[in-house]
Amino acid sequence: MPSCEMAGHEYWYNQGLVVTQLDVEPGECIKVKGKIQSDAKGFAVNVGKDSNTLMLHFNPRFDCHGDVNTIVCNSKEDGMWGEEDRKAEFPFQHGDKTEICISFDETEATVKLPEAEFKFPNRLGMEKIEYLAVEGDFKVKAIKFS
Repeated sequence: MPSCEMAGHEYWYNQGLVVTQLDVEPGECIKVKGKIQSDAKGFAVNVGKDSNTLMLHFNPRFDCHGDVNTIVCNSKEDGMWGEEDRKAEFPFQHGDKTEICISFDETEATVKLPEAEFKFPNRLGMEKIEYLAVEGDFKVKAIKFS
């Protein structure tokens, strides 16, 4: 069942994979391979210090939160979301297998996909990634750090 639900006034995704106690430094890459569900409403890949402090919330939305075929990027500091950054390009299809590579430096995070690349400012000035979470309608097959 697709996982874009509304609880009160907040939307949430089903919790998927969570990895903590990472030590990913600038220039290193987190690769997440997996498959988008055939009935996907949306999914998110979050990286940062913990669930309340995110350098990057990368959130492709097929039909969720009032958005259709839109990628929303954001940051979160002490549990408070920043300003959303919407990307016009949407290189995802239902049922696709894909690989998402996230890297960063002192100024920005970069998300590389087979068909596209997105950049988002490192608003919090993070110097390492300690937390990774994948949520929603995406089945993780493999994770690689390089």
